[in-house]
Amino acid sequence: MSAEFDRPGVVAALFTPGSRAAPGHGQRTPRDWVVDALCVVLAAGVSLLPAAHGPNPKLPIVPDGVNLWLGLLAAASLLLRRRWPVELVVVLTVLSVFVPSVGASSGLALFSVAVHRRPAVSLSMLALAVASAAVQFWVYPADIDIPYGYQFVVGFVALSCLALVAWGIVVRTRRQLMRSLEERARRAEAEQELRVEQGQRRERERIAREMHDALGHRLSLLSVHAGALEYRPDMPPEELAVTAGVIRASARESMDDLREIVGVLRGPGQSEPGGRRPQPGIGDIAGLVEESVAAGTRVTFEPLAGGVDGLPATTGRHGYRIVQEGLTNARKHAPGEPVRVVLTGGPGDGLTIEVRNRLGAGGAAPGSQVGLVGLAERASLAGGRLEYGVTAGEFRLTAWLPWPPA
Repeated sequence: MSAEFDRPGVVAALFTPGSRAAPGHGQRTPRDWVVDALCVVLAAGVSLLPAAHGPNPKLPIVPDGVNLWLGLLAAASLLLRRRWPVELVVVLTVLSVFVPSVGASSGLALFSVAVHRRPAVSLSMLALAVASAAVQFWVYPADIDIPYGYQFVVGFVALSCLALVAWGIVVRTRRQLMRSLEERARRAEAEQELRVEQGQRRERERIAREMHDALGHRLSLLSVHAGALEYRPDMPPEELAVTAGVIRASARESMDDLREIVGVLRGPGQSEPGGRRPQPGIGDIAGLVEESVAAGTRVTFEPLAGGVDGLPATTGRHGYRIVQEGLTNARKHAPGEPVRVVLTGGPGDGLTIEVRNRLGAGGAAPGSQVGLVGLAERASLAGGRLEYGVTAGEFRLTAWLPWPPA
């Protein structure tokens, strides 16, 4: 909301008097004090008008002095109109029957009730004000020489009170509308912040999953070959050179994968020099198998019998990551056990991936399974599904990914 609605000036305060808070709650703002002071001055001025014309002989019940001072006290009592609006209007309306100078204060109090209370309450106070006017002009007949003068004066007062109540209801409705709009704006802002936070969290999870899938395989290969160097210091120079070459290649691939992920984080046009590498796909699974075999894992690979023509690149990339995670888990949790990788399916039937291996010496499946949970989410986002678990002494990882018809 703009500042003009939060801190209106004196002129705006005349047309929308009172604070937006419920009466009796919160502190008066400078705007509230300005409006209250103007109401007191206005009511007091109206109460003093009869005194300018001298004593009024038509006041048989209260003397002129008492009428004047009660009018000023009634004007001062308008400072309480925010805290006790209904009580104040009842007292002033009843008092105005016998003290005419209280009439202006009772009218402003009636307006306050319309602003701060429900229309049903303000309409009941309107009925009380009209009844008090009828009694007042019967006690103090109006000095007006026209036919039906009494009815005319009472009707005029009734219409004036009705206008005050209608104006108060309009102000109340406008304030409720403004509060509703402000609340909607705050809620929309909070929801937007929540959506941004959720988007950031999803992006962080996606990046973490991509780093886990991309680097876990390379680092596990590094660990295997580095372990071979540690436990076989007497390795022949030829084998030592091959192992060092594999470590160097795996480290370079890890750096390339990390550079690719950092390039994605930096955004378009901010990647490393040399451009981005093509994303891996189903055709690169054979390379994964060769790396695992070179690391000492016995892997049996059955590629797609019908080829990969028409397979979406996104599906191929997801399939590559699933096989990569399966081989990494087998190497970590069941070292030395044979692994079988089978790809089946075709256009319209979907791509089915199965990675299975016998359990290791401990007979346990992968521990935390964080990577498998990430793969399940990856498959779900791609429109597929992923299942894993122990069956007949083997750990099986099975995934199905959609493959549109040709």
